[in-house]
Amino acid sequence: MPEQPLHLSYDTALLDLDGVVYAGPRAIEHAVESLAEAREAGMKLAYVTNNASRTPQAVAAHLSELGVAAEPGDVITSAQAAARVVAGKVPEGAAVLVIGGEGLVEAVRERGLRPVRSLDEGPAAVVQGYDPTVGWQELAEASYAVASGLPWVASNTDLTIPTARGTAPGNGTLVAAVRTATGVDPEVAGKPLPPMHRETVIRTGAKRPLVVGDRLDTDIEGAFNGGVDSLLVFTGVSRPEELPEAPAKYRPTYLAADLRGLLRVQPELVAGADGSYRCGGWTATVADGAISLGGERGEDPCDGLRALCAVAWAAADAGGGTPKWREALAELGL
Repeated sequence: MPEQPLHLSYDTALLDLDGVVYAGPRAIEHAVESLAEAREAGMKLAYVTNNASRTPQAVAAHLSELGVAAEPGDVITSAQAAARVVAGKVPEGAAVLVIGGEGLVEAVRERGLRPVRSLDEGPAAVVQGYDPTVGWQELAEASYAVASGLPWVASNTDLTIPTARGTAPGNGTLVAAVRTATGVDPEVAGKPLPPMHRETVIRTGAKRPLVVGDRLDTDIEGAFNGGVDSLLVFTGVSRPEELPEAPAKYRPTYLAADLRGLLRVQPELVAGADGSYRCGGWTATVADGAISLGGERGEDPCDGLRALCAVAWAAADAGGGTPKWREALAELGL
């Protein structure tokens, strides 16, 4: 467990964007100043997104408009990971049917392939990524191509995406339409699967990375699959009540309300001989099948949540089932 703030303990932060740095057109509270402080202290910041609709140039421009210093090379997208997977399946210079936006088109071109929009143009594979303009005609074209036997790669299968107005359908819903029409499953490149982690490491050169995200089922699972530590922030999709019963692949290393958690020392989790756990002044114990919180009750309720989860996970992993936890969680006020 680091004895320094996280931004001094890891060389690179692999940051999700939607729900972590911004929500649609606006920056999430505390994100801009926290990232600036981390960067000034020497931490490399890489922006890793499953959103395949925009180019790295467009994403970097958006970040700059919000006050976050970023260059196109700081942005890694699932479109880039998907294009690399496709390039390994088809001849150099081959045509690829692109179902998605400009970000996917550029990523395909970057790999020396030729993006096309119709099966009539002789593609050797199909690549699909989220874009708000994708409609029935594009999904039908993808279905015809996949049904003909062409390799099919999806940038990701996130069912939802966070927006400034709320939660909206993600690429997974569009992929499901093609799957339903064809009975075929795509190869998936984005988080939480290994191609995205490989793409990120290749492009950043990270030696000791920390994944920072808002989703258990993409960011945290991706970190688990990559064998690296993770920080979950509660500014996007996943909520505290999802954690106590989370399987191992969804369990983050650290928790924080927002990106200010990147700048603080994360207290050590200390196990007691009685099965209790202490973190930052909070102590979680089990009595009569339920978790209770005691100790000095530190200032950050996320420390209490870490102690609570440690007790719940230890009990579940030992085969005893998860103790009741809802009353203890309510005490934290998260």
